[in-house]
Amino acid sequence: MSGDRGDLNRTILAIALPAIVTNVATALFGLADMWLIGRLGDAAAQGGVEIGAKFTMTLLIVFNFLRSSTVALTAQAAGRGAEDDQAATLTRGVAVALLVGAVLLCAWPVTVTYGLQIFDAAGGVSDQARTYADIRYVGGVAWLVNCVLTGWLIGRRRMRTVLAVEVAANLVHIALDVAFVLGFGWGVAGVATATLLSETLKLVALLAVVAREAPARRALALVRVPDTWRPAELGALFRLNRDLFLRTLLLMGATVLLTRSGAQQGPAVLAANAILYQLFMLQALILDGFESSTQVLTGESVGARDRARFGAQLRANLAWSGAGAVLIALVFLVAGGAIAASFSTDPAVVATVRTYAVWAVVLPLAGTVSFIFDGVMIGASWTRAMVISMAAALAGFVLMRWLATPLGNHGLWLAFSLFFVLRAAGQAALLPGLVRRTFSPPG
Repeated sequence: MSGDRGDLNRTILAIALPAIVTNVATALFGLADMWLIGRLGDAAAQGGVEIGAKFTMTLLIVFNFLRSSTVALTAQAAGRGAEDDQAATLTRGVAVALLVGAVLLCAWPVTVTYGLQIFDAAGGVSDQARTYADIRYVGGVAWLVNCVLTGWLIGRRRMRTVLAVEVAANLVHIALDVAFVLGFGWGVAGVATATLLSETLKLVALLAVVAREAPARRALALVRVPDTWRPAELGALFRLNRDLFLRTLLLMGATVLLTRSGAQQGPAVLAANAILYQLFMLQALILDGFESSTQVLTGESVGARDRARFGAQLRANLAWSGAGAVLIALVFLVAGGAIAASFSTDPAVVATVRTYAVWAVVLPLAGTVSFIFDGVMIGASWTRAMVISMAAALAGFVLMRWLATPLGNHGLWLAFSLFFVLRAAGQAALLPGLVRRTFSPPG
């Protein structure tokens, strides 16, 4: 039994640790952008990058279901030992990504013009945000296809490969950031151009890697096979993606409310909240390594209909994620204020971010359980339950934001922290029934 636990822990770490490093590399996109633009000492430019990046990622992250659904379906197919199903998952996923990308490109002028207005920015911040968004928007198709390719590799436990590609793309991104912002003096346009070029490089690298995987060699041929596009298969994919789309839309609603509430308090609070949000994303992406492990192992357990394995990996992932959250909180308890303040040279922004740095300690502790439960519900395709719990949590966030208004920006971060606690509570309430229905013997 002890050996089984040891094997499970090694399996979890073999998936989670490369995922953590990969996610930290991904976080460097936002952190490098924010740090470098902060060297200019211009709050409007820093706020513009925050608004522009938040708009772009709010728009694109809604379609992150492409990655999540691909991880789940690929892992479930791997649990069944069905390579043809893995190939079909890749084919359908890339087709959906290209279709979504084409629609977004056609809607470009309207989407950018009206999308930026949601964040209620004005003056120089608004102009800088528009510059950033127009450049980044071009890379939307590459980002969408990258979601599918990355999800497919994760579902096949190719985490080290994903890590290598992500690190390479981010090293290029940081080098281009330094050259364009500090070298050429392009400012906000330089930040956006560096991100666009590095995302394109990542697409080329992922295509080269996926092409070497055995099931992927059938993926292109499956485009012409009628069974690939059977209504039953497409219907299952549509339902999964629809629920993940709605879940992400609700999550982005909370993020937009967080950013909008910060913008209404002035450029210094907006910039400070942008820095704290980047630190939150770093924390979340570290803990997301265990969510990725949970997705893959849950998918394999459901594919193999192994309830004991499902329960064991869930308990182990919760323990590992909880330990990681405590460690992150301790680091930010000791050095959070100094770390956050290093992202700006504007005295007003530095003073403001130090005032609210305590929330960098609270957020990983508040979010860790909900992250693991997300992995369970995605890996098992229990996405309708995830949407229900997310909707309830968002309603609670809006209510708490209103009740905590007298606390100012502290009240905003309190409400955002409770949002994750409410998510975990709702997921925990729904989980036992889902497990019984999925793993009960037929008939």
